[in-house]
Amino acid sequence: MRIDIISVLPELMESPFQASILRRAVQKGLVEVHFHQLRDWSVGKHRQVDDEPYGGGAGMVMMVEPLDKCITELKSQRNYDEIIYLTPDGITLSQKIANTLSIKENLLLVCGHYKGIDQRVRDLHITMEISIGDFVLTGGELAACVLADSVIRLLPGVLNDEQSALTDSFQDNLLSPPIYTRPEEYKGLKVPSILLSGNTPKIEEWRHSEALRITEERRPDLLD
Repeated sequence: MRIDIISVLPELMESPFQASILRRAVQKGLVEVHFHQLRDWSVGKHRQVDDEPYGGGAGMVMMVEPLDKCITELKSQRNYDEIIYLTPDGITLSQKIANTLSIKENLLLVCGHYKGIDQRVRDLHITMEISIGDFVLTGGELAACVLADSVIRLLPGVLNDEQSALTDSFQDNLLSPPIYTRPEEYKGLKVPSILLSGNTPKIEEWRHSEALRITEERRPDLLD
């Protein structure tokens, strides 16, 4: 998989891909991540990429021309399965979306900034708009990292135990059950005896029951 990310602040996104699972995925050649500084496609000595909105109002808007030039050039080099704009008014990122994107070959992520991007960029190029929640960030860079992380960890060979991803929260519309490790007892709190029984069918039955209970308590909407 290859992920290209367009941003005015690419330096914000470099460190997450230089540590832990994402770093190993890059080193193993399972994913390529390329950052593109939008200002490289701007004109003038100040490399301006934003301007005041037509009709007035607070804030600045990312201009259509630099974004159009950048996306057009990148599209000329490869076919993108999705060109994704990270925006608060997009569809909310879910495990289902991450699963779908994980089987794609080329993704292009566009990070908004300021008040957002000129609508004409969305009309011309964007194929998918994603939000990571009902809140506003300074820019789309952190959201792009969240999206990339959720997708990359699902690629075959990224996790040492590929079954781990299949038992994550949301994979089956359930939250995860409680998990424990050593010691068996700590400050009077004991590991449930069923987990020490060695009875795998009973353990799986307990885990499913607990997952249902927790989901019903915390996220009943998932059960709908």
